[in-house]
Amino acid sequence: MEALFRFGARAPAGLRRSRASWRSSAPRQPAAIARPAQPSRTPSTPPPPLLPRLLVGAPLDAYQRPRRRGVAAKVTEIPAGALASIDASESTKEFRISFDNDTDPDYTTVSVEGTDQTNLLITLTGAFASAGLTVASANILSEDGRVCDVFKVLKDGKKVSEEMFGEAMLHIQEATAGSSRSSRPAIYGIVAAAEVERLRPLGSAESQDEVATLELAAAEMAQAAAELVAVEREILTLRDAAADSTKLAAREVLRTETAALLERRISAMEAVMAARRTVLIESDVSTPETEAAAAERATAEKVMGLMAPPMGAMSVSGAAAGSGYEILFQGYNWESHKHNWYKTLTGQIKDLARLGFTAIWLPPPSDSVSPQGYLPRDLYKLDSAYGSEAELRTLIQTMHENGMMAVADIVINHRCASYQGPDGKWNKYGGRLAWDATAITSSNPAWGGKGGRKQGEEYAAAPNIDHTQERIRNDITAWLKWLKNSIGFDGWRLDFVRGFPGETLKTYIDETVPSMAFGEFWDSCEYTDGVLNYNQDAHRQRIVNWCDSTGGTSGAFDFTTKGILQEAVSRSEYWRLVDAQGRPSGLMGMWPSRAITFIDNHDTGSTLNHWPFPTQHLPVGYAYILTHPGTPTVFYDHLFQEANGLRQAIIDCTMLRKKHGINCRSKVNVRKATAEVYAATIDDKIAMKIGPGSWEPANSNLHGYKKAASGHQFAVWEVAT
Repeated sequence: MEALFRFGARAPAGLRRSRASWRSSAPRQPAAIARPAQPSRTPSTPPPPLLPRLLVGAPLDAYQRPRRRGVAAKVTEIPAGALASIDASESTKEFRISFDNDTDPDYTTVSVEGTDQTNLLITLTGAFASAGLTVASANILSEDGRVCDVFKVLKDGKKVSEEMFGEAMLHIQEATAGSSRSSRPAIYGIVAAAEVERLRPLGSAESQDEVATLELAAAEMAQAAAELVAVEREILTLRDAAADSTKLAAREVLRTETAALLERRISAMEAVMAARRTVLIESDVSTPETEAAAAERATAEKVMGLMAPPMGAMSVSGAAAGSGYEILFQGYNWESHKHNWYKTLTGQIKDLARLGFTAIWLPPPSDSVSPQGYLPRDLYKLDSAYGSEAELRTLIQTMHENGMMAVADIVINHRCASYQGPDGKWNKYGGRLAWDATAITSSNPAWGGKGGRKQGEEYAAAPNIDHTQERIRNDITAWLKWLKNSIGFDGWRLDFVRGFPGETLKTYIDETVPSMAFGEFWDSCEYTDGVLNYNQDAHRQRIVNWCDSTGGTSGAFDFTTKGILQEAVSRSEYWRLVDAQGRPSGLMGMWPSRAITFIDNHDTGSTLNHWPFPTQHLPVGYAYILTHPGTPTVFYDHLFQEANGLRQAIIDCTMLRKKHGINCRSKVNVRKATAEVYAATIDDKIAMKIGPGSWEPANSNLHGYKKAASGHQFAVWEVAT
């Protein structure tokens, strides 16, 4: 018997309910087999292209195209759920899968034939592994859009017995279903599904109006609710029938997925309603305010529910984002220390200034145990893996000659010792700041610290400095003043600011008066069952609270925007980019003048890849942050990447930002936020859209705009002059 499954086509009316049972675990999108730990939620690069031949454990030169040959197969019927996780929802998709123990004397042969997909081989190989099957080899032949995979598999070093075929397939079904938390589950509610199919063309038409958008969102929400009800009923039926626990567990996994989908559909509806309110984002003003004006604005924002930071504690001045018109460039990556970096960067300054960057964030300048600079030792010694002190001075001088600010990466939460103390622990310092164990907090016994208790989070890799001591604060302040007045640095980027109070940082900023100051307050976003929550107010509020603890003198990296933006582009859920009040959903929607927006940095991207932005969507990400309020940061690696038009997209959007004076306090009018498109106007000077969906200014009755930049899934318009 051979089982042929066709996906996407509608079943005859009399069979739909029965088909729902075997389609129940079928996510509509390919599922990743392995998910990295939080906060990493997306792959660093798109799946690699399928290779003609994959030999597990073989070198790359072993790849070769197999010959097509017939396979005499003994076939077992496979649950559709095991297939749907590797198949998209187009109506023309079909797969033919067979198990065969006769052809090869040593291995069980599994054949998969169907429509080609870029990650099909990787997904199937991972699914077999999760089922306890060892994949000895896997061949793939692609022709005319079709694919034929042939796997050689073993179970515990032997062929898979025919009695185990069904059990093995059930395990594969569970593995693929369990790994697709963020994929779209199969349709259960036939009526709701039909309504979505009827309305979806309206959602993609260029002439779509807001009523059609609302209607589609409502239908999708109803469909998701129907799917969850169907799964709940099926679980009840299985329990009443005392069904096998494995089958019941698979449906419990599916229930979690469908519940998560419903929550996202509800959030999408909330986002559509918020976008219809068209609230203008004006959380800041561009000039200093009087106390009366500040109080009046704070009251107005409270009434509007804009959750502004406490105005009474805010400083109306301070470093933060500089002039507000800064465009920041991170001038290094995790591997830059392997080169004579100061000289390399000096040769690029004129071009960077020409492209519109106003400030460059430089790596930690001091001598360090680690070559990257994040385990500083002798603070006053500026000969590092990046170059000599003289080369650093030349770099900064060149930046100043080209009208750019130099921002130093300041690591003051911890400091590595040069020698072992009397107790045999590394707590004796050298250089100009020859501290001893009394300078180290007492929270971690590994360092033998004799200072006060740690006030913030512990950094376990190095001795944490006790900032409660006046002499320590005086020493750090003197060092910062030396960096500014003697070396020439203009501003500070503060590393690991969760390790010490914001009030302490305010002291350092007030004493040194930098032109810019911003901190790395990296906090985990909110997730439920592996899916990013729509509402991230609590996450960004924590960043707001930290900025406020510095008296508003410091900005902070907008990790909220990064998390939401990369989730939106990865899952085509662009409704995430507007919050329930109609504002941008990151820190920029609460306190834009303190939001340092970014796509990736040396930690999240580069070779560390702790939380990378999806590579194929990088142009879309930059089109968003470079047109929106906040202070945008461009990562070194991305500016010099030509693939997908990334470099040109960055250049075009940077130039438009400078041309039209878009700044950290610019006002945003969200024009549209649906699954496939986000659109907004900024300062009534530029309009932009991102996502696969269609939108143009004329769709929102906006006239006088002309297209100024575009690329894959993004476009920017400017007011015609």
